[in-house]
Amino acid sequence: MADVFTWAPTVDSFSGDTTLRTRTAQFGDGYAQKAADGINNRSTSFSLKFAGDASKLTEIYAFLDARGGATSFLWTPPLREQLLFTCEKYTEPVKDGNVYTMTATFDQSFAL
Repeated sequence: MADVFTWAPTVDSFSGDTTLRTRTAQFGDGYAQKAADGINNRSTSFSLKFAGDASKLTEIYAFLDARGGATSFLWTPPLREQLLFTCEKYTEPVKDGNVYTMTATFDQSFAL
């Protein structure tokens, strides 16, 4: 079973994109026929921002580093069920007073 990412991102700079992959057959008379491309044709990607003290950000970095961008983890996006994600890209921490911030990109995965 995959590990669960439990830290909540900030609402600031939170965004997500969904891609629905399709295949299209274009015919000479202008008619086009579309169909879903595979059983997992819907995939999501989220750009997330995390803020907190040094210990919180250190835990997040350790969690992401332990998976090396290749091992999936479970995370629950807003208004969705828990899904598998990987994180291949995140920023180094920025400090403002006692608060650190970082951003990370979570891409939906379909395998552990």
